[in-house]
Amino acid sequence: MIAPPKKEAGQLPKAVGQPSTAVDLSIVIVNWNSAGYVRQCVKAIQLNPPACAYEIVVVDSGSFDECGEMLGREFPAVRFVQSQTNAGFASGNNLGAEHSRGRALLFLNPDTEVVGNALDRLFKTLNRLPDAGLVGARLLNSDRSLQTSCVQSFPTILNQVLDAEWLRRIFPRSSFWGMKSLFGETLIPPPVEVISGACIMIKRSIFKCVSGFDERYFMYSEDLDLCYRVRQAGFDCLFVPDAQIVHHGGGSSASARSMFSNVMTRESVFRFLKLHRGRPVAWGYRAAMGISSLIRLPLIAVLNGAKKLAGKKNRKGSFRKWVAILRWSVGLESWAAKKSGGIKDAGQTDGGTVQNPAATPGGPEAKRSCAV
Repeated sequence: MIAPPKKEAGQLPKAVGQPSTAVDLSIVIVNWNSAGYVRQCVKAIQLNPPACAYEIVVVDSGSFDECGEMLGREFPAVRFVQSQTNAGFASGNNLGAEHSRGRALLFLNPDTEVVGNALDRLFKTLNRLPDAGLVGARLLNSDRSLQTSCVQSFPTILNQVLDAEWLRRIFPRSSFWGMKSLFGETLIPPPVEVISGACIMIKRSIFKCVSGFDERYFMYSEDLDLCYRVRQAGFDCLFVPDAQIVHHGGGSSASARSMFSNVMTRESVFRFLKLHRGRPVAWGYRAAMGISSLIRLPLIAVLNGAKKLAGKKNRKGSFRKWVAILRWSVGLESWAAKKSGGIKDAGQTDGGTVQNPAATPGGPEAKRSCAV
């Protein structure tokens, strides 16, 4: 097995804050140029705290935006970890976990706000149900509408090619999207394939067993990968519909280049498919996205022209998005691959065999291989 690179204990950045001797839940928040969001996130946690003993650990991924100073002034009990570089979201979360003490870990985006007793509901579900490996909440947009990306299906070539907002609206219960659980009414939290990385609570024992987040993902799809490995270890990823978290979205990447997220999302899915489905599927996905771009671009151009003639606002952003995806599909956005780890060929040993990225148990026969 190829395990994600580990940091030596002596290389860990120094944490600032109040250590806790007995902690049930550690809340890990990774900051990158989002000090304002972090302030609101921590404040919401303190206004709606869990009943269990908890701690908050904030990691700054090399942005040096005075987040540590703000926390020291306003929230002195929060543990702050300053990383000298931005090694990615997965790396930042792993660093926060290493500086935490809780029996359970909550990885929470800085641009989120806890609503009511969401943390209690997540924590109780995680500890009450023996098959629960990790749990996630119902995410809400800033206007309190449902954020349908809070649960997803694992990516396939077909569901990625057909991924479009209008199709999701027409067929919200299709297995293509993995969103069916959002619209059901059940007293038991249903198992889903993927929980959004904006809010993931996991038992520390399981997090350690599957070797944490794979740091070869710089940004995006690290949640897909973690959910996949938790399921491979024989545990469920559960959606807790009565736990609500507001996710404003885009807080940490608002100042990044306009097409960064579009390209990095595709690169990360490509990496996931290569790691877990093999090279043929991954390269098939890349080719399919290129073909999809070639089909969509003329249609968008015609639609934009028609809107311009009618005096309506056109979709220049959509056109630029698919130009960027087309460029990525033919290798003209190579920076994305370099961002995602710079390793030889994701998921391969020198002998060229596709491997699981971490020390993952592997299949159904491995059920309960992680001690809980």
